[in-house]
Amino acid sequence: MNKDIGSKVKNLRTRKKMTLKDLSEKTGLSTGFLSQLERGLTSIATDSLEKVAETLDVDSSFFFAGCTKNRNSIIRSYEKEVFQIISGRFIHYHLTDNSGDKAMLPRLIELLPINSDEDISPYAHEGEEFVYVLEGTLTLFLNNEQFELFPGDSAHYSSSQTHNWANYTNKMVRLIVTSVPNPFQNRGDNGEDRTDI
Repeated sequence: MNKDIGSKVKNLRTRKKMTLKDLSEKTGLSTGFLSQLERGLTSIATDSLEKVAETLDVDSSFFFAGCTKNRNSIIRSYEKEVFQIISGRFIHYHLTDNSGDKAMLPRLIELLPINSDEDISPYAHEGEEFVYVLEGTLTLFLNNEQFELFPGDSAHYSSSQTHNWANYTNKMVRLIVTSVPNPFQNRGDNGEDRTDI
């Protein structure tokens, strides 16, 4: 996957007629690091990739589209790949080998901390969701109520109820989420950058 991300960075940079030095100055990342990244010799942290994406005028999820390889039905823990990053604080990993032909979409989601004064807008959509907290304290907004979920806690609700999640702690929150229907089923692509899936 490092090679896929690196080649996309290089293609975007050259299309914008930017040198490595230009990209380095705008992102604060060294030219040596960026050169290694473009050659697939190193990985990049999420926050640094956000800086690169912003400088190159794309969403960070652009770098992960199409990276997942066709596999059999098993994904080893070391094979998980980032599928998309939403709003710089939701990191999605698909837990299925081919999300386009499955009725349900299981994901591992990591939520980065936010300030307690940030506005969280509940939303609704078709289907249902199951949430299982692996690590941290998840704040679940459900039908105008707020619940704190701890490791081992779960929630299963109709997605037509207004809902959303937040991480008001200073540590990462990790959860397993299963959505039905699968928003990517039979679409032939990797979906859009949406916060309601």
